[in-house]
Amino acid sequence: MNVAVVGLGRVGSVAAACLAEAGHSVLGIDIAPDRVKSLQKGKSGFYEPGLDSLLQETLSSGALSVKQLGKVDRLDSEITMVAVGTPSLASGGSDLSSVKSALNWIANKASGQTLLVMKCTLPPGMGQVLAQQYRLSYVANPEFLREGQAVNDWRKPDRIVIGGDRRQDIELTRRLYNSIEAPFVITDIVTAEMIKYAANAFLATKVSFINEIANVCNLVGADIEDVVAGVALDPRIGSSFLRAGLGYGGSCFPKDIRALEFVSTLNGYSCDLLRAVISVNNRQRLLPVQVLQRELGSLNGREVAILGLAFKPGTDDIREAPAVDIIRLLVEGGARVRVYDPQALPGGSQALPTGTTIAKSTNEAISSAEALVLCTEWEEFSQLDWEKVRHTMRPPYLVIDGRNTLPEEILTDLGFRYIGIGRKSHRHQEGVA
Repeated sequence: MNVAVVGLGRVGSVAAACLAEAGHSVLGIDIAPDRVKSLQKGKSGFYEPGLDSLLQETLSSGALSVKQLGKVDRLDSEITMVAVGTPSLASGGSDLSSVKSALNWIANKASGQTLLVMKCTLPPGMGQVLAQQYRLSYVANPEFLREGQAVNDWRKPDRIVIGGDRRQDIELTRRLYNSIEAPFVITDIVTAEMIKYAANAFLATKVSFINEIANVCNLVGADIEDVVAGVALDPRIGSSFLRAGLGYGGSCFPKDIRALEFVSTLNGYSCDLLRAVISVNNRQRLLPVQVLQRELGSLNGREVAILGLAFKPGTDDIREAPAVDIIRLLVEGGARVRVYDPQALPGGSQALPTGTTIAKSTNEAISSAEALVLCTEWEEFSQLDWEKVRHTMRPPYLVIDGRNTLPEEILTDLGFRYIGIGRKSHRHQEGVA
């Protein structure tokens, strides 16, 4: 099939490369000249394991081509997939300006009948409105790609959701995925949109729930790791997304939960559960700052190392990352902050406040630090030579494990002051929720 993908960010570039790999003839289109030039060389411009090699392979075979939007005179594709951004507005609603611009361009450039397949996350009901407004055949086909595992998630998805009003549109969309074995969920447009929001809302709720339980564990003297081990054995619950820490971040959960809460309010319903999920998540990232103030007193002049900037390992994405807020608060308090991340720097440094020192290695970040805060659980941080770290840092040798992944017993044996999230220390130390 001839397929066009409009918007070549983290979702669109994966979609274009994977569709080309599956045998379709794919034209990738983006408005940004620099991004187009990079992609034409097989470089995505961000960290996503396996993507660049797949781009190079499909470009070399001729299955994939990439053009700047302004240089496309006519759109001849059977299917046009849209994968542009839908960031949050100050109100909590979704900014649909890029989607509307893309649909207007498609409506003007399509030489014949093209089926619009929407990968963007749109508020439930908006797809039908846009389809009517731009007079396009329309299918909602939300993405469920995890950053850091996006290529594999496309190849081996948990499910493929297709929402449409016409049988022929649904069947045409299914042909995109002929090479993939996965359950198909076929429904109407608004239900498909709601599935995406409901999935993200549920996962975010699990994250905030376990963080609330971790807070209570701290108050009563329980250990969240043991609690999770016991709870997760229940097959109705499972272990997924039940890791206490600094909360969720990234490009999806924060904006989607805010957007769903906004939609519910707009329709006259107060979704108190989602408001609580948002509140817990916002509060959770403040914990390391509170601990540092408690343990060190004034933050002014204190040397603090931050390990990890990306919102999770496996990506360089710092959108809504807890570390960004933590660093900002520490710098405002007068702390001297050095940060290191194996993928998110130096690219993510523009989001950090003036005065933040960007370290080129873990050793540089922790050199002479009085305290260390783990914000992203990159594997290399868990495998540090902690005896060497002990000689590099300065008293009080405070380690705040924001993801509960560091070796507590080794650290306490070496004389570190270890504080996890909701942990009951086996060395009779005070923990923190």
